[in-house]
Amino acid sequence: MLVVENLVVRYGPVAAVKGIDLAVGENEMVSLLGANGAGKSTTLLAIAGAIRPHSGRILFDGADITGMKAEKAVAAGIAMVPETRDVFADLTVRENLLLGGFIHRRRRAACEQEMESLMTMFPVLRERMHQPGGTLSGGEQQQLVIARAMMARPRLLLLDEPSLGLAPLIVNHIFELIERLRRTGIAILLVEQNATKALQAADRAYVMSLGTIAMSGTGAEVAGSSDLESIYLGRSG
Repeated sequence: MLVVENLVVRYGPVAAVKGIDLAVGENEMVSLLGANGAGKSTTLLAIAGAIRPHSGRILFDGADITGMKAEKAVAAGIAMVPETRDVFADLTVRENLLLGGFIHRRRRAACEQEMESLMTMFPVLRERMHQPGGTLSGGEQQQLVIARAMMARPRLLLLDEPSLGLAPLIVNHIFELIERLRRTGIAILLVEQNATKALQAADRAYVMSLGTIAMSGTGAEVAGSSDLESIYLGRSG
């Protein structure tokens, strides 16, 4: 489904991503791990069309989408949930969700139907439907931005640090939700600080260090590697 080949992303003279390769298959959960500054979020932003790569290729369903604008990437079937948890604070939960379906310019009734189907997975949002997004707790806001991304009916969901800043019980709930989403048939590329949970959930995993892929394998293989801790501490070659 997704193939990234020799991707390089620069911020001015600084190469944040240095020629990486990775792939995500249909209905696959892939975790992208690494210490802060490793290049994980930059990789997701390049795939989502939020920043333009310096070189390399990004293929989605065999089509070259390198440098495609973000709105076109969403229309193609790729949605990203950023770590910043950007809800529209003054809009209600319902209005936030409807904006998520706007990319397809579907009729209001179709968007309402899509929203209703999602509420079985996000019951707390049904309870908060008429509250401003800014009044929700951190965990509820995380559910809102995930549900808003799902309103676009993506085939590939990019999740950037979904557990960031959340209490352990809420983190468990978010990972249960991610697994439920995965069972709907969607593919997921997950950037996550909680390596243990990310690897438990993943079919496969990549570990980045200083802009490169330092390790890859199944979730179990990476979790069991004696090199994992040293990569996180920046000691890998």
